[in-house]
Amino acid sequence: MMKIASSGQYAHYVFNSIDLDRNGSLSFEEFVANLSILLRGTVDEKLAWTFSLYDINGDGSISKEEMKEIVTAIYELMGKVPEGCEEEQAIKDKVERLFEKMDRNCDGKITLDEFIECCTTDESIRRSIAVFDTIF
Repeated sequence: MMKIASSGQYAHYVFNSIDLDRNGSLSFEEFVANLSILLRGTVDEKLAWTFSLYDINGDGSISKEEMKEIVTAIYELMGKVPEGCEEEQAIKDKVERLFEKMDRNCDGKITLDEFIECCTTDESIRRSIAVFDTIF
């Protein structure tokens, strides 16, 4: 049976990352500021924006649970809805691999500096984020 992609949860996370004052609505300024970063920002600005997407609670770091939620939302967006143990394990394994690469000081969270450093130095991650240069 074909699974239908759902953008709902991912859209929620994107909305929250651009709703800078967390008031539940987007002002024109918030919209333009975020669009400007995505269209004309430097690599570091785009990575900081991406970091804010993954930092769901806005505490300045990404936990494994936050990473798992975003990765799950991305899988759902792509139509790979995690319904069974196999899919859930694949997501958990991906999160573990990302943390092994990004959590340089092994404290169980990823800071903005760790995120940017890893994204700009790890070849496989650089290739995967290079797609944004053609989209935006």
